[in-house]
Amino acid sequence: MRKLVFVFIFFSVAGFAQQDSQFTQYMYNTININPAYAGSRGALSIFGLYRTQWVGLEGAPETSSFSVNTPLSNSNLGLGVSVVNDKIGPTNENTFSADLSYTVPTSATFKLSFGIKATANLFNLDINKLDVKDQGDPQLQDLNNKFTPNVGAGIYFHSDKAYIGLSIPSFIESNRYNNADVAIFKEKINYYLIAGYVFNLDKYEYIKFKPALLTKMVEGAPLQVDLSANFMFYDKFTIGASYRWSASLSAMVGFQITDGLFAGYAYDRETTRLNNFNSGSHEIFLRFDLFNSYDQITSPRFF
Repeated sequence: MRKLVFVFIFFSVAGFAQQDSQFTQYMYNTININPAYAGSRGALSIFGLYRTQWVGLEGAPETSSFSVNTPLSNSNLGLGVSVVNDKIGPTNENTFSADLSYTVPTSATFKLSFGIKATANLFNLDINKLDVKDQGDPQLQDLNNKFTPNVGAGIYFHSDKAYIGLSIPSFIESNRYNNADVAIFKEKINYYLIAGYVFNLDKYEYIKFKPALLTKMVEGAPLQVDLSANFMFYDKFTIGASYRWSASLSAMVGFQITDGLFAGYAYDRETTRLNNFNSGSHEIFLRFDLFNSYDQITSPRFF
C-alpha cells in the first residue's frame, strides 16, 4: 500500500512541478544543463550515464543519459547532441537535444563560452500502470509520444582549473494535455548556477582537491543546492562526497582507466523520511575522450 501511495506522489510531482533530470555527478555531466559546455574539453567526448533512484520503491525514477560533444576544427565553435530518458511511475519521457557553443578567449588561461540548446521532447503516459477506478477520467488517458519543442541557452566561463556557468536549458513552459484539454504534466523553467575550482594540494600535483556547487531553481519546488568535494590522486583515482541540501548525502568514486576512459559511481542516501521506504540511489557513468595528436592533454581533466 505504501508503494502505491508513493507512485501517486511521484505522478503528482511530475504533473505540477516538473524538474529536469537529477544527477549526483553533475560535474561530469554539464552538457545536459549548459549548452555552452559543448566542446570545452578540447576533445570528442562521449558520455553515458544510468541512474536508478530510491531503489525498492515502486514507480521510482530511472534515468539514462547519452551525449557526444566536440570542438569543431579551426573554429571557436563546439557542437553537442544528447538524449535523456526518464521513467517515473506510469510516465516515460525522452528528450533529444542539440547544442551549439561559441568560445572567446578572455586571457591566457580563461575562456568565455556562449551556448544555445534546441530540444525535442516526447512524453508517454501508460494508465495501465495505474489502478484507475474511473476509466473515463479525462485526466487519466494514455498519451503516446506527446511532442513539445523547446530552446535554451547558457554561458560558461572556464579555465583548466576553474569554471562558473549560468544556464536555462528550456525557456518555454509547456503543458501536456489530453483530449479534454486538461493539463496533467507541466514542464517548468529551470535556472542553473554551477561553479568549481581545482586546488593542487602538493607541489608535485599528485593530489588535487575540487569543491563544486550546483544550484537549481524552479517554480513550485524548493531551491536545490548541491555541494560536493572530490579528491584526485595521481590523476588516476577520485573519491568524494556530496550533499544535496535537506535531501540526501552521497559518496562518489571514479577511476581513470586509460588516458581517455573514465568511470564513475555514486551512491545516495536520503536525509528525509523517504529514507525509510527505499535502499538508496545508484548512479554510474562512463566517459570516453578522443584527442587528436595536437590537442591531447597531458593529465586528465577534473571536469
